[in-house]
Amino acid sequence: QVQLVESGGGLVQAGNSLRLSCAASTRTFSSYSMGWFRQAPGKEREFVASIDWIGRTYYADSVKARFTISRDNAKNTAFLQMNSLKPEDTANYYCAATQRLLPDHVDYWGQGTQVTVSS
Repeated sequence: QVQLVESGGGLVQAGNSLRLSCAASTRTFSSYSMGWFRQAPGKEREFVASIDWIGRTYYADSVKARFTISRDNAKNTAFLQMNSLKPEDTANYYCAATQRLLPDHVDYWGQGTQVTVSS
């Protein structure tokens, strides 16, 4: 069982930045694909970004060129750098992990961290 703990959410004004972190409780972190999803009120959870075990990254079109996903295998942590934030980025952001392929397969979810972007 892998536990994922997100941090870094908060309230920011449009145009500003936030960095989310996801700490994983596994010694085999480097073998996992890590990803971020988000869910806004009244909407379905949607894929945001992922990074696989060799560092390839994938992004939703809505966040390309603004968000950057990365990982630090030595610290068992994944990150999501969010720049040029927009009000429509407001959502609860969830970290996800799998030893298969994201976004179709998620083995573990974090509890979520709220991001609110004011206009």
